[in-house]
Amino acid sequence: MRPPLRALLAIASAATSLALAACGGSSYSSGTSSSAASATQPAATTGAGGNAVVVKTTSSPTFGTVLVNGQGMTLYALSAERNGKFICTSSSGCLGVWHPLTVSAGAVPTGSVGSLGTVKRPEGTVQVTYKGEPLYTFAQDHEAGETSGQGIKDVGTWSVVKVSASGAQQK
Repeated sequence: MRPPLRALLAIASAATSLALAACGGSSYSSGTSSSAASATQPAATTGAGGNAVVVKTTSSPTFGTVLVNGQGMTLYALSAERNGKFICTSSSGCLGVWHPLTVSAGAVPTGSVGSLGTVKRPEGTVQVTYKGEPLYTFAQDHEAGETSGQGIKDVGTWSVVKVSASGAQQK
């Protein structure tokens, strides 16, 4: 028997609020960048265990062309995370809701999604970036194309990573 939708939404809302309140602050300045020409084809890297990590674009009826992972899950960036500064670092809170897109140490994102790079997180994992912004998926997005993390505010604003002719923009 499935629980009523209202109960699921209340649980998800409470869990999200608790997790977002637990986001911690940290900063780390090591990072690299890699660039390629077009933003319409997938870019692959090798993740932990040899699994391919793919960043590609898709069309969103609400946001236009956006970045997604290999499973089509929307990628987000936090407005306060720029220039190697990490805010989402608490494994019991923020990272429980916002999942960093990571690769194996030494892997460099390549392919036709331009401006992909990596940055070392404070706990030592290597996270994929787009134009220097660390990329995350949102735990409450359950199907490809969902964008329920858009506009969530805590220590910054979470935004869908959009791609336009002039590069990434966030709404």
